[in-house]
Amino acid sequence: MLGYYFMPRIRDLKDQQLYRVERPANAGVFTPLLTKTADLDIVEEQWEAMLRVALSLKQRTAPAHVIVQRLTNSFPADRLSKAFTNLGRILKTEYILRYLTDPELRRTVQLQLNKGEYRHKLPRRIFFADQGEFTPGDYEEIMNKASCLSLVSNAILYWNTLKIADIVDALRHQGAEIENDTLAHISLLPFKHVVPNGTYFIGDEDSDELRESGVLLNQTKP
Repeated sequence: MLGYYFMPRIRDLKDQQLYRVERPANAGVFTPLLTKTADLDIVEEQWEAMLRVALSLKQRTAPAHVIVQRLTNSFPADRLSKAFTNLGRILKTEYILRYLTDPELRRTVQLQLNKGEYRHKLPRRIFFADQGEFTPGDYEEIMNKASCLSLVSNAILYWNTLKIADIVDALRHQGAEIENDTLAHISLLPFKHVVPNGTYFIGDEDSDELRESGVLLNQTKP
């Protein structure tokens, strides 16, 4: 409804519940898996209301978290929530059946998953003290940390882009043939060259003060 199609790798795929849209329909080899029926009638009944919700999200007239809260915390008999639930069951079943029968889709999902996992390794490397995890805190504190982490990550990606471009230009000047299609497969996420906790230089005066306080390793006492 919003123009997006998610392609996740679903955990515990064998334990997922699949739904049919017509109980007596024969789904062939998948019939034993389709043990429950999604309610299409309520989706049709609430379709205009569902479109209004989608339009509110597209036009940003209502915050997403408010809509989600409204749908998840509504009265159990709320028909709009039930309509979205049943639509989700249909879409999820369709996707799982495609995932099971389409090797190319599985390869695409796995490739994107690998990229995402590698992308998460960079913030974990930078955010070394907490291993990339936000400890409990207020909303403003968490957003400040997230913004700083995003800024540093983007700075590293920008630096990597410049350096890789310099290397490619140097190789081409030496006569190497490097196609642009090949460059599309080069990751900008390497981070082994990044020292996350920095490099510290201490002058003679600072060293004397640290030695007197016993901070330097060769002056510490048992």
